[in-house]
This record gives sequence, structure tokens and C-alpha cells, in this order.
Amino acid sequence: MKKILVVSLVVASLLVSGVLAFAAGGWRWSASSGTARLSLPGSVASVVLDALAGPEGEYAAYATYAAILEQYGDVQPYANILVAESRHIAALAQILDRYGVSYPAENPYLGTIEAPVTLAEAAQTGVDAEIANVALYDAQLAAVSAYSDIVRVFSSLRAASLEAHLPAFELALENGGSY
Repeated sequence: MKKILVVSLVVASLLVSGVLAFAAGGWRWSASSGTARLSLPGSVASVVLDALAGPEGEYAAYATYAAILEQYGDVQPYANILVAESRHIAALAQILDRYGVSYPAENPYLGTIEAPVTLAEAAQTGVDAEIANVALYDAQLAAVSAYSDIVRVFSSLRAASLEAHLPAFELALENGGSY
């Protein structure tokens, strides 16, 4: 009984001082905030960062649709999908924040992407971007398979691209670029 009490006191002392770390579970104690934080291996963090800020990622998609809206006004499906892309960005940012991974707070693609010359070309750009986005998540899901929260977000974003965005852009393409 005395041994259990001593061990409990040592563990409690380490927790209070913010020194105890559970490396196997990926937890670190943050003495400054008083909360536990998850951590990611660099390779997994890189995959999540790519989903956000890579050339086929959510920032790039958002900037592409923003450029189209700036050029052509409030046309569909670009306006609705732009709103969805902002939710995708927020979901990935939440994951990165949860794991303490730094990422560009500002979208580096905004203002660097030119709108296609016609709305029909814009619709084709949307089709191509969503196909590339699905392929990105297909390639990355295996790398995050040990992290159910990331798998859930990646799977949801992949499904949105495949089941909602891609068909919307295909329909727009059939109708000359919008609907």
C-alpha cells in the first residue's frame, strides 16, 4: 500500500510540474497551458500540410474558385464550392492546431491564380482540380491511417470532392460553364 502511494505521489508530482510525457500515445504535457497536446511525426505532419497548402490542396482550390468569382461574378457552382472550400480549410487547420503543427495562416495562392478565359474553361478547371484533390487524398490516406481523426477528415474531404464538387463542375461544364 505504501509503495502504491509513493508511486502515485511521484506521478502526480510529475504531472503538476509538466514533466510527464506519454511518448507511446503521442501525448505531451504542456505546463504553460495545463492541457495535453497530441504530436505527429514529421512525415504525417507533412502530409496534412500538403492537403492544406500543397498545389492540389484546399488553399489552392479556394484561390482558384475565388479568382473565377472575381472574374465572372457570383456564379454557380463556384460560389457554393468556395464556401465549402473554406470549411475544408478550417477542418485541416483544426487538425494542425490540435497537433501543434505550424502552417501558413494566410492562403499563399490568393492573388496568384488567374481565372480561365471562359466559364467553360473554368468548369473544366474545377473538374481537373477536384479529380486532383481526390487523387491527393487517395495517396495520403495510407500515410495517416494510424490517426483516426485525420482519416475521418481526409475521408470526408475526399468524399466532398468526389460526390459533390466534381459532379457540380461536370454539370457546369455540360451547361457552358455555370448553372
